[in-house]
Amino acid sequence: MLIYLLAFVGGVLTILSPCILPVLPFVFAHADRPFRRAGLPLLLGMALTFSLVATAAAYGGHWVVRLNQGGRYVAMAVFLILGLTLLFPELAEAATRPLVRAGSRLQGAPSSQEQSITKSFVLGISTGLLWAPCAGPILGLILTGAAIQGPGARSSFLLLSYALGAATSLGIALFAGKKVFSTMKNSLRFDIWIRRTLGAAVILGVTAIALGWDTNLLAKFSFANTAIAEQHLIHALGAPKPAAALAPINSAEPTPPLADEGPMPELTGAVAWLNSPPLTRDQLRGKVVVMDFWTYSCINCLRALPYVEGWAAKYKDAGLVVIGVHTPEFAFEKERANVEQAVHDLKITYPVAIDSNYKIWQAFHNEYWPAHYFIDGQGRIRYHHFGEGEYDESERVIQQLLKDNGAKSLADGTINVSATGAEAAPDLADTRSPETYVGYKRAEHFASAQLFAQDTRMAYTPLPRLTLNQWALGGSWKVGPESAVLETAPGKIIYRFHARDLHLVLGPTKTGKPIRFKVTLDGTAPGGDHGSDTDPSGAGTVQGHRLYQLIRQKGPVEDRTFEIEFQDPGVQAFAFTFG
Repeated sequence: MLIYLLAFVGGVLTILSPCILPVLPFVFAHADRPFRRAGLPLLLGMALTFSLVATAAAYGGHWVVRLNQGGRYVAMAVFLILGLTLLFPELAEAATRPLVRAGSRLQGAPSSQEQSITKSFVLGISTGLLWAPCAGPILGLILTGAAIQGPGARSSFLLLSYALGAATSLGIALFAGKKVFSTMKNSLRFDIWIRRTLGAAVILGVTAIALGWDTNLLAKFSFANTAIAEQHLIHALGAPKPAAALAPINSAEPTPPLADEGPMPELTGAVAWLNSPPLTRDQLRGKVVVMDFWTYSCINCLRALPYVEGWAAKYKDAGLVVIGVHTPEFAFEKERANVEQAVHDLKITYPVAIDSNYKIWQAFHNEYWPAHYFIDGQGRIRYHHFGEGEYDESERVIQQLLKDNGAKSLADGTINVSATGAEAAPDLADTRSPETYVGYKRAEHFASAQLFAQDTRMAYTPLPRLTLNQWALGGSWKVGPESAVLETAPGKIIYRFHARDLHLVLGPTKTGKPIRFKVTLDGTAPGGDHGSDTDPSGAGTVQGHRLYQLIRQKGPVEDRTFEIEFQDPGVQAFAFTFG
């Protein structure tokens, strides 16, 4: 919301710019007429014209930038020109003089004092063209950003907010009369120096980007890990979300307070149960229960599994029941055979409810993977934890609930887990790449030369230079809402990342035929930095739908370019995760 407010304020302040002067005579010409019939329609027409034309320019600019790898340099050239127009206002006036003349011709001679609302509105539309000398430099910055990031409703509403802000200030000027006109003239000298300072800053920024200083400085002086925040932003529209991993706390700390969060819901709605017949709330009364909501392609869930399995084994005889609730994120995780295979491969022995229809998930009002709910012997939820980490604290909750339930001679201390492969603990302190989806529904930072051709086969070409967290397709792919499918081999995916581990959720098409691939780091074989699903040469095979660990760096973590090339068609790529 703040960004729209800032755009609105920017529009309001437009009236202080010296190049607003060509517009003001047309506005003040209506000062002696009824505002509702003359001034208001004029201002609304101006705002509408400005918003529509600017939005069209944003969409057109987006296509120009994405046509080829030269788009980055086109954008920098535009910024350089805008910086110069801010630094030298006479350049802005000269560049937009044709628009001024066009607007003047459309305005024509002043109309009669009795002009209708319709005529005022039409005059407002034509007056919008005269706005260009004032809005040009600032508007250009907004349009260039839209061209680089991609246009959409957000860019359109930003432009509309800017237009409404400017129209508001002009409306106030209409009420205040011509005294405002003389007052504004006194502020123009100060405003020119502000514009020149901004222009110098823009030119300096273009220079930094052209020389590559931006990425180097950000890599060296990044004080905050934004991966978790970006994951929440990706799911901000309501999709379920993998919970953030948290740092474990000291095991010497006391057990956290246990509240009463309500009764445990019924466990009805699962499509099947593994390792157990269906369990009910009444059957579990008198037992301490841990509910683990997970899905087998989620890296956060996989890293929490060794602890959940450890609790199930350690406290089984003391009255603990662990229940895994497998709730899918992707369509392939709804298939019972896939879940059964994952449970077998992960050596899970406690009961697992296959919650493909989200019935148990919704009964608990859950929103995260993984999510752990701790239930006492009376069937009351006493504690919950979302995400990874704080395992010692969670285990102390289990111990306290078991003691309250009458358990005797509990083993001291907490379990010590030493996991390998994808289940090993992450290196969150040096992870700067967020979870990234390949399907167009939630894709971010896509950087092929072509736009997504939704649900249609398209030949993609990666841009030659990716910045941190950009990714691209190469070859013939069909991109759907949740995954991309390679139509013909070879084909590749490239990602510029910063993390110790890189994982990719992959699977074959329904034919089930194995798909060979090879990965590289910065153009060479990964060697000792290969993951558990690749060898030192980078070779591997996709043989089922799951998360594949492709890179685990042994040395210092820095920005690296990952590339995976598939030697057979039919692979489905879903999402990157890091750790």
